[in-house]
Amino acid sequence: MSVKHPVIAITGSSGAGTTSVTRTFENIFRREKINAAIIEGDSFHRYDRAAMKAKMAEAAASGNNHFSHFGLEANLLEELEALFRGYGETGRGKARHYIHDEGEAQRYGSPPGTFSEWEDLPENTDLLFYEGLHGAVKTEKIDVARHADLRIGVVPIINLEWIQKLHRDKAMRGYSTEAVVDTILRRMPDYVNIITPQFAETHVNFQRVPTVDTSNPFISRDIPSPDESFLVIRFANPRGIDFPYLLSMLHDSFMSRPNTIVCPGGKMGLAMQLIFTPMLLQLMDRKRRAL
Repeated sequence: MSVKHPVIAITGSSGAGTTSVTRTFENIFRREKINAAIIEGDSFHRYDRAAMKAKMAEAAASGNNHFSHFGLEANLLEELEALFRGYGETGRGKARHYIHDEGEAQRYGSPPGTFSEWEDLPENTDLLFYEGLHGAVKTEKIDVARHADLRIGVVPIINLEWIQKLHRDKAMRGYSTEAVVDTILRRMPDYVNIITPQFAETHVNFQRVPTVDTSNPFISRDIPSPDESFLVIRFANPRGIDFPYLLSMLHDSFMSRPNTIVCPGGKMGLAMQLIFTPMLLQLMDRKRRAL
């Protein structure tokens, strides 16, 4: 953790909605004139698309049908920990970009499914912002979580997460339902052992809970809308959280536990603005006083 060079980590699995959270933070950064170095977790995958496909086939041939991007071996997590630690100490570091589509391919000059070259982060940034699968991972060998000043989990209930992934991968990537289900099954051990434990390391968790039937996510025709959901917000340490203010601003919300507030799902963006703007300003105030 660092006073002079804060690190913020958003962690959640594929299809959880971390990208939407990132957009909310970008709005806060723009409004508050915070210059953030933004890092995508995909850029710390160990293998590009072709190499990962080959590694998965190799693992399957040896009897391992669960080799996935969620796992430790498929990612550069020691390098990610080094980035968090180094940025916290110096405000510097190196990063690259995973190229998802043709638009990004034109921008970075490399085909989709590959990585750009490692480059120095921009100078004089105010903080490091990470969004991906492993922002709060902790094992016997690595501890990414301890280097992040603010750790946020995004974790819809599992059936909703699967519905979101099914619709995204079928619409944006052209996958069949069967292919998406195969991916879900292959990732399950790593989901249980690597992804889920991170939500015990976060400072704030956001969990969307639909109020419509999601009992069979594999036949769902649409994604439950925010207005068809509740948002459960859990604070690891409720000390200093102004719950009366949040309840007054988030209409129709209530407290379910001393550290948990529940509000309508459509208010997720507003809730994040209300909760994280003061936290970010506090980090920036501490930074200014330390420099």
